[in-house]
Amino acid sequence: MKFLAVGDIIGNSGVKELQKLLPSIKEQNNIDFVIVNGENSAEGMGITQNNFQDILNSGVDIVTMGNHTWAKKDIFKFIEHPKIIRPANYAEGIVGKGYQIIEKNNKKIAIINLIGRVDMNVLSENPFLKAKEIVEKLHDKADIIIIDFHAEATAEKIAMGYYLDGKITALFGTHTHVQTADEQILPNGTAYITDIGMTGPKNSVIGMDIGISLKRFETTLPERYHIAGGECIFNGVIFDVDDSTNKVKEIRRIKK
Repeated sequence: MKFLAVGDIIGNSGVKELQKLLPSIKEQNNIDFVIVNGENSAEGMGITQNNFQDILNSGVDIVTMGNHTWAKKDIFKFIEHPKIIRPANYAEGIVGKGYQIIEKNNKKIAIINLIGRVDMNVLSENPFLKAKEIVEKLHDKADIIIIDFHAEATAEKIAMGYYLDGKITALFGTHTHVQTADEQILPNGTAYITDIGMTGPKNSVIGMDIGISLKRFETTLPERYHIAGGECIFNGVIFDVDDSTNKVKEIRRIKK
């Protein structure tokens, strides 16, 4: 079974790039299941109902979120939809789910969303302890477990990979919008990559307008960010999972 995880969708242009390229990428690579991080799809912050529906209609199985989960009030209309999850280590009792089990191709597939705490400025519970709790709960309920760890710090992501090595099928990082070249299968069999990158404007500062970004860094004034225009890139990663062992045989980056 082959899984495709697509990096942070940036604005409407990123959604359109997903709609344009995903069908052919799925066909060419025999993809069975698609995970997309959609927390930046509403012009860089949050997600709207229209964004969510457009992403699902492009052929996506589940949408993950991150630190901009609540940036658009629209999300409260559909946060309980079975095809969207928010970080599981947000405070107990808030709306939405932190993981979901989806049955496909005779496999029970658990997708978990977590958020980091290093340099994230988000109130959240310890992602390591929450990951351990959920993975133990899913031990006999899911055949395959995949985690989107939405975090800033490379060290925190790598540590999480080793923390869960052999206990989950795969872990991929999101949030930095820059694809890393460290895809690997860890010693105990878990596939790992620090960040799968973004799907959005190519000539940009992680999706934002270059001029505005430079002005912010140069002057330290709170200039409002805008999504960059022009050509887009598509970033993601493919996990090829062995149907008999439920372990990843191969991990491969996608960059278009």
